[in-house]
Amino acid sequence: MTEPYRDYGFGDARASHMHARFMPAIYDLAGPIGAGTRVLDVGCGNGYTCGELRKRGCDVVGIDLSESGVSIARRAYPDCRFEIASATDDFLTVLREQPFDLIVSTEVVEHLYDPRRYASSCFRALKPGGMFICTTPYHGYLKNLLIAVAGKWDRHADPLWDGGHIKLWSRQTLSRLLSETGFDDLQFRGVGRVPGLWMTMVMAGRKPTG
Repeated sequence: MTEPYRDYGFGDARASHMHARFMPAIYDLAGPIGAGTRVLDVGCGNGYTCGELRKRGCDVVGIDLSESGVSIARRAYPDCRFEIASATDDFLTVLREQPFDLIVSTEVVEHLYDPRRYASSCFRALKPGGMFICTTPYHGYLKNLLIAVAGKWDRHADPLWDGGHIKLWSRQTLSRLLSETGFDDLQFRGVGRVPGLWMTMVMAGRKPTG
């Protein structure tokens, strides 16, 4: 039996504390975007990222299971489309949309029981040559070691945090997920703090054209 989704409970359409850190890397990895670029935001939350992409002229669709988030997003960003949908759905069928040029998904994969299904759903929803960009908290050897030495693991990965992080990703494991799915031309950015102790990481992969 699948456990019910626990709504995050968004209160407004403001940026999260992470947007200032990962948005520059997303723009850098996405390359030229603007009028005519079709974007899907998987796990759009309150729609802030969608609104920022819309400012650049993109045609944007956002999906999330959070009813509070989607309701706020629809009011705040009426020029974007927002729908209630899961991060592992068949997006094109659910949305009745054509394949997208770009899919972004910020701070989502760490919450998912089935990340392979999520990555495959994103892969199928892209045009050949389309780009997938996701962010997730960074976990590498040095950072994990320092958390352990400081005795902070119970707080950092609290199993009693309802709706919290259930998968902790390193550059290697996230790269493996994207490669297994079929993405190539993988690119990585670490953001926040100093190298090796990054707060989060941004990974991009392209759907092959052949």
